[in-house]
Amino acid sequence: MLAKRIIPCLDVRDGKVVKGVNFVGIREVGDPVECAIEYDREGADEICFLDITATHEGRGTMAAVVREVAKHVFVPLTVGGGIASLDDFREILRAGADKVSVNSAAVKDPDLISQAAMVFGSQCVVAAIDAKRAGDGTFHVVVHGGRIDTGKDALAWVQECEARGAGEILLTSMDTDGVRGGFDLELTQAVCERVSIPVIASGGCGKLEHFSEVFEKTGADAALAASLFHFRELTVGQVKEHLISRGIPARRPDAQEIGEEVDP
Repeated sequence: MLAKRIIPCLDVRDGKVVKGVNFVGIREVGDPVECAIEYDREGADEICFLDITATHEGRGTMAAVVREVAKHVFVPLTVGGGIASLDDFREILRAGADKVSVNSAAVKDPDLISQAAMVFGSQCVVAAIDAKRAGDGTFHVVVHGGRIDTGKDALAWVQECEARGAGEILLTSMDTDGVRGGFDLELTQAVCERVSIPVIASGGCGKLEHFSEVFEKTGADAALAASLFHFRELTVGQVKEHLISRGIPARRPDAQEIGEEVDP
């Protein structure tokens, strides 16, 4: 069994790490380079940066942040926010990112995923999907921080993203994001059952048990969190020790494998 990944997420606005609840009530919480260095030291498997300004100027700021972070940390970096073209992909990858996530632009133009996968490789393309329960019990894709319901079926969309060449799904439940009541297990499992590419669970983690729960009850390959780590309520190391205690494979900061037998 492959090691489960723990991924701190840094929402960046104007070069600063910020955090809100359900994408509102935003406040600054730190310097992205310093945060990334600390998460790398703690043993994060990857680090995710999201440019929440999503403007051209914001992308320029984000590229500068990524270049600086890449000088100091050696874990994979995923960057998203405002990515709308192959040129945007190229700019962020050249800055030092390993993967680029696309969300609203891919919903608007699904060919962006196909084109990016063809040019840069599927391993560089992460389909970031924000989903919300609809009145009929299905899940809809939402954009613009959950404010606009596209009406698109989220489960059908994840399958299309995989078919178009996305190498990974970053799944955020807008019903649970920021409220710290746990990951959306129903949504996460439904997505995992429909794709064969890795799925990152995001939205709602509030305590140690939520990490083990999402791995024990869904097929998620990774779990992403922000405020728990930013505000030092938990460290990446504490999460990994908890996973190991539950028999869930994880990796030490020195990259030695712990827990169950892990594939190389």
